[in-house]
Formats: sequence, C-alpha cells, structure tokens
Amino acid sequence: MQFISTRGKSVAENAARAISKGLADDGGLFVPETFPDLTGKLSDMIEMDYSERAALVIGSYLDEYEKKELLSACVKAYGLFDDGDAAPLVKTDDGFFIMELFHGPTLAFKDLALTLLPYLLRRGSDISGITEDILILVATSGDTGKAALEGFRDKEGIKIMVFYPSEGVSDMQKLQMSTQEGDNVKVIAVKGNFDDCQTAVKNVFADADTAEILKTAGVITSSANSINFGRLVPQIVYYFSAYCDLVSSGEIKLGEKINFVVPTGNFGNILAGYYAERMGLPIGKLICASNSNNVLTDFFSTGTYDANREFYKTMSPSMDILISSNLERLVFEVSGRNFELTAKRMAELRAGGKYSVSEPEKAMLKNDFYAACCKESECTATIASFFQEYGYVLDPHTAVAVKVSSDYKKATGDDKCTVVLSTASPYKFPQSVLYALNGERGSDAFCCAEKLYSLSADPIPQQITSLKKKEKRFTEVIEPSEVREAVLKFAAGK
Repeated sequence: MQFISTRGKSVAENAARAISKGLADDGGLFVPETFPDLTGKLSDMIEMDYSERAALVIGSYLDEYEKKELLSACVKAYGLFDDGDAAPLVKTDDGFFIMELFHGPTLAFKDLALTLLPYLLRRGSDISGITEDILILVATSGDTGKAALEGFRDKEGIKIMVFYPSEGVSDMQKLQMSTQEGDNVKVIAVKGNFDDCQTAVKNVFADADTAEILKTAGVITSSANSINFGRLVPQIVYYFSAYCDLVSSGEIKLGEKINFVVPTGNFGNILAGYYAERMGLPIGKLICASNSNNVLTDFFSTGTYDANREFYKTMSPSMDILISSNLERLVFEVSGRNFELTAKRMAELRAGGKYSVSEPEKAMLKNDFYAACCKESECTATIASFFQEYGYVLDPHTAVAVKVSSDYKKATGDDKCTVVLSTASPYKFPQSVLYALNGERGSDAFCCAEKLYSLSADPIPQQITSLKKKEKRFTEVIEPSEVREAVLKFAAGK
C-alpha cells in the first residue's frame, strides 16, 4: 500500500518509508492511499487473541512487512502486558464498558503502540535501505514520553529524545521520565505548555539546515508521536478487539453498531477509531471528550478550529492541548482529500491560530462524531460518584470521558452499547484522584498513592512503587527556542 501526504507535495511512499520518515517532506502527515476493508474478517477475528488481531489489522496496511515476522513482533510486544491481555473490557453497567488500556509497561494507552513501534521503525528502515542512525524526537503531554522511552531504550542504532512541558505533567509522569534508564535516551523539560513543546519539535523536523547537519553526522530523525503512522496504526487494533470481545461474550450481535467514547487531546486516539470505521468496523458514534481546553468541542460545534484562547492546566494533563495535530488527517478526509485546501488550512493555523471548514464538511463530521467537554469540578465529581456507585476508580482522563458519555446519552437518548477508552492508571495521578474521593489535598505523590490503595484496595502497580528508589537522571529545563541546539548536541553525543 502507498502512503500520501495530507498536503500533497511529497511523492507517495510505501509503508516502510512512511514509518521510517514519520513526517512527509512537505510537512504533512502520511495517510493511506486507500483504507483496507476488513468487514469480511470480523468473524474470523472473534476467535483470535489480541496479538493475532493486531497482526491482521496492522498487516492490512504494511505490505512490505513479512506476516509471520509481524505476528512474532506483536506476540512479543503484547506479552509485556498484564495477564497477556492488552485491552481488557470491564462491564460496569448494562451496555456500558470500560476498555482498560493501561496494563502495559508504563501504565498508559500509549504502550499499545509504543511497545510495537520500535520493531515497525527499525524493520521499515531496513526494508528502505536506511543505514543511518535514527534519532527519535518526541513532544509529550505526559504519557507518550515515558512509553516511547521505555519502548526504544537501548535499541541498537536508535537514540530517543523527549521534551515535556516543565509544569504540564503530573508528578508521577515527571518521575517516570526523569528516572528513565537506558544509554540512548535523553529527557528535557521545556518552559511553557505542550503546544510549545510540540511546535518546537515540529520546527526541528521542518528545518532543512538541521536535517543536513544531522545527515552529515550519519543521523536521520523520525517521530514516535502519533503524527507517525507507525504510532497510529497499532491503536486501530483495540477498537476491533473490543468489538470482537463484545460479540464473543454475547453482549452484541455481529454487525450491530456500538459507540466509543475517547478522552481526547492530540486527536490520535480517536482518529484511530475513525480509521477502524473506514475499515468496516460497525461504529455508531465516536464521542470526543475534552477537558476545559475545549478547542475540539467548539470545532465540531461551529466548524471553526480556533486555538486563540486561554490555556488551562488541569487534572487531566495529557489532554491539555490546543493544537491537535492529528485533526489534520480528519480534515483532509472530509475535504474530499483536497491537498491544496488542507495545506491552506494548516498554513492559516500556523499564521493566525485558526481555520474553518465548510457547512457540508461540518455536517460530515457530525455524522461520525459527537463532541463535548467536562469542567474540572465535573471531573472530580465523576471520579467520586463512579467509585461510590461501582467501586471503580477512574483516572482523571477517563473520568472526562465518562462524564461526556453520560451527557451524550441524556442529550440524544442513544442507548447503543458503549465503550469508554480508559487511557491511564489512576495511580499516575494519585493526588487528583485522592482529592476527588475524599477531599484530601496531598502534596506527596507516593503518600497519596498509599492512601488511594487504602480506599480502593486496588494494588499499587510495581511501575509506581519502583520509582521511589530510582535516581533522577534528567533535570534540565530549557526555553522552546533552545530545542534545536539541544537536539544537535545530543545527536553529536554531547
């Protein structure tokens, strides 16, 4: 299968090249030339385990990758998850399920992609004849950074550099990154918010002089953010897997449509659901749940994407984003795959912080998506009420989705079977969750985790308890303007 850029100037690339490069030469995002139709494969997938489903879904895009080798890589990646189940469903009410995507090495949904991406990237580079060392550059709002660091640490021929907003992640997220092990890793905090980090990293990718300097040194750059199709494609899998599990357990009939509710920041997670729908998965609505940074809610309502607004630091920091990069792929699709129009809109976003889609395009968006937001007070109340009613502890991101799901059902009366994507363990945000449950404001993350355990009896994950003993290796804080220099120094081994 060939991959094209959303902005149309780059030549088509095969999957191996698209994944190795991460970003198209014209600054656009790679998208598949066509969407494979897996409608006829759904019944077969019901009997498969998660790794087999992953190999089938991912392999439908990656023609150059050997099928048995891909399956082996999936088995190895998803064998790292608790009980070998990468995306278990928990039923909390009739027709209502939580898909737990936090049972991987770093306790966040990014593990579903980033345990496999090192294989996809390295193998793609080998297929493409790329002999240079690869420098992975990552901007993170909290979870991607740690998952990428863990996935790529000590991988031969690869270095990874992660940038995160200095005051825009939770204490546990910061500890996970600052204590990261590995000889090929580097973590730097950036003054500002996630959008500042993401813009600075994108500028490095787009800078021809930087690329030339690195290439002379035998280094090329790639991305582990969801702008890289290799990061996005594994996320399509868990939508299919959830559906198959619901059919297998008798909760729905094959062919019956269901809804998915997704806590959303950079738009990659919910875009994977849209791709699953385009591939034949019977989806009713993709429900986009935002926190107080409700730029996406307004976009789906008005047709105008306007990032010129107040930025809020919330208890769901991985969603504290005003520039949702993956939305470009969706806008490209509803425009009728109009390269020039997509490039024009992205230029408007860079220059003035906003762009608009047409009324027919807005109608197309509303056919597939519903969007709403959740205030901080509502998030706190949802964590408390859900625990009181079901004895289940939500992390703040999942709580946003649960609240929006409830609002959607009240507003529409839609009673389809609903799956909420739970994106992180509550133990990554113990202060916020503890406050929601008993009103206690604690400053020490580990102390709050112990108290949360006392309240819920949910075991504290080893990944959290082990952080206490780890040395902080990375404490550097820089300005966004210093990111390029930092990249060049790290690539040079300084």
